[in-house]
Amino acid sequence: MELYTDTYYIQRIQAGDTTCFACLLDKYSRPVHSLILKVVRNREDAEELAQDVFMKVFKNLSSFKGECSFSTWIYRIAYNTAISETRKKKHEFLAIEESVINNVSEQEVAEALGRTDSSEQIQMLDAALAQLPPDERAIILLFYMKEKTIDEVATITGLTASNIKVKLHRIRKKLFVVLKGMEEQ
Repeated sequence: MELYTDTYYIQRIQAGDTTCFACLLDKYSRPVHSLILKVVRNREDAEELAQDVFMKVFKNLSSFKGECSFSTWIYRIAYNTAISETRKKKHEFLAIEESVINNVSEQEVAEALGRTDSSEQIQMLDAALAQLPPDERAIILLFYMKEKTIDEVATITGLTASNIKVKLHRIRKKLFVVLKGMEEQ
């Protein structure tokens, strides 16, 4: 149970009590680091980027207007920071033909991705996620692991809600294709 709300701490910080920032740091450092790590896939980079995120949050806290939740606002900063970092480094990602993705039924995807009852399946899913581009991986992580709503993911990524729905649909199909390929090896 938290003692005070994010709004309480933000108001205190904006009023000059910067020691309250430690409370926000305690609450959000793990989830922010976790998201960044899943996107950049390098522990040292994730630690450095998480520090950058909190520096940006502290520096720009006065611009937080409360139009979305504080967690959504901080995830947006983390998302943008992580994606910017991955764009600096050129990585190769698996390319999947459009026709292959279009030929996958939603029922097949739901059945395959719904089975995460063994550690082996979870490891395979993690390996499949690693093959996705960082922006797609982040969308999946925000929606399924961070349990953000479609609207919150849209706010975090700067995309529209309908675009997020389409992307989630396509990314799930990509994951299915990647998992099928891994099973056949």
